[in-house]
Amino acid sequence: MKKNNNKTYISIVIVAAAAFLLAHPGWLPLPQGLREAVAETEKTHLLFQSDAHTTIAQLITLVLALALVWLGYQILKILLGLLGKRGSRTQTVTDLLAGLMKYIAVVAGLVWGLSILGVNATAVLAGLGIVGLILGFGTQSLIEDIITGAFIIFENQYGVGDIIILDDFRGVVRSIGVRTTVIEDAGGNLKVVNNSDIRNFQNRSRNKSVALCVVGVSYNTDLRWLEGLFRKKLPGLQAEHPDLYQSPPRYLGVEELADSGVNLKFAVDTPEEKVFDAQRMLARDIKILFDDNKVEIPFPQMVVHRADS
Repeated sequence: MKKNNNKTYISIVIVAAAAFLLAHPGWLPLPQGLREAVAETEKTHLLFQSDAHTTIAQLITLVLALALVWLGYQILKILLGLLGKRGSRTQTVTDLLAGLMKYIAVVAGLVWGLSILGVNATAVLAGLGIVGLILGFGTQSLIEDIITGAFIIFENQYGVGDIIILDDFRGVVRSIGVRTTVIEDAGGNLKVVNNSDIRNFQNRSRNKSVALCVVGVSYNTDLRWLEGLFRKKLPGLQAEHPDLYQSPPRYLGVEELADSGVNLKFAVDTPEEKVFDAQRMLARDIKILFDDNKVEIPFPQMVVHRADS
């Protein structure tokens, strides 16, 4: 892919250089007669018979200018992409800047192109300001999205790579644009949300995450003996799953005196992106520990009392 990109950029430079030389025949080592013929063609073959007097040279210069704007945007995009690899925070800012650069490149190409064709660039900018003011009243939601996106970036509420929960959707932030944020869940589903609609969310990547597990034991179980077993066996489980367990699993105590047994609660520190894997593994480890030590896990039971006849 990188080789193809390099070939594309080289081709653009060659085409741009050729367009420049064609637009400025004086730079070409042409015979005097051929050079005069090119100049005569420019004078006699106007593409638009109007006061603008758009010549072939102007159109070629216009193509060259647009190519340079596009090439500059691509170079800046590549540089921002390289800077974004330094961290989540940097990538978030560079993604936003890349989105802004796209709009700036379009406006710059439009103004530059019109100025090449003989249109007053100052008047164009003033006209764009008036049009923007008029459109602003009808695009308040768009402006709100842009402003909210800026506050999200500068206040560092979340960044690319963070795991957030928005409403009932939990996923990884894949990109933060000028208007929208893209979130991907564990199944690869993408949710695109307007920045102004992101409210009351949870950023699960800022603090240490904890996987919880609740397991029941029979009422006949000796809790003192079982708690002593936990103190001896639970610390060794971290070495078996260092990628999931960031700390030794902890026994938190009795969660509930349920109908059929005593529910015990366990916890372990884990990366947020692996919290569900750690939860399943912790339940598995507790089950194996109970099996090895003949600890009974209760099941629903019904006791029937019969009155004496």
